[in-house]
Amino acid sequence: MLANADHVMPDELKFEGDKQFFSAALDRADLIVHGRHSQEDQPNSPRRSRIIVTRTVDAVARDPSNPKGTLWNPAGATFEAACHQAGFDSGTIAIIGGPDVFGMFMDRYHTFWLSQAPRVRLPGGEPCFPGVPRQSPQEILAAHGLRAGEAQILEPANGVSVTPWRRAV
Repeated sequence: MLANADHVMPDELKFEGDKQFFSAALDRADLIVHGRHSQEDQPNSPRRSRIIVTRTVDAVARDPSNPKGTLWNPAGATFEAACHQAGFDSGTIAIIGGPDVFGMFMDRYHTFWLSQAPRVRLPGGEPCFPGVPRQSPQEILAAHGLRAGEAQILEPANGVSVTPWRRAV
């Protein structure tokens, strides 16, 4: 789960090591993609170019509330059209969720970083991917051709880790 039953990431799911890993990864990205309810709140957030997946536009439009933002409705335009509108033609893209956004890119990921906090339970929470909990996140990633690499421990005291899932080349 990536959020509780109210679709909010609770404090018990926030770990300093994971936040640092996430922030550093976003600093390396050239473009951020997320749904309208997902967000990132780091000091560099306002400087990041982003595509926000939403149904509030017909196809692609500038975000009137964010000069570095592009609004994209996948039902009305391709991802490539959204990238063009955002002024992005090559580089690293970070997909930061939510579950439907993660699901849209399953067959396009080069690497998906799966963070886990095994001691946190969020009954009735929002799953990280469509298909969870019927299948585990690992089963879903594997079904889309990704293979687990070596996990990094981010918070030893809490068992928090991140595992790269990479597409075989």
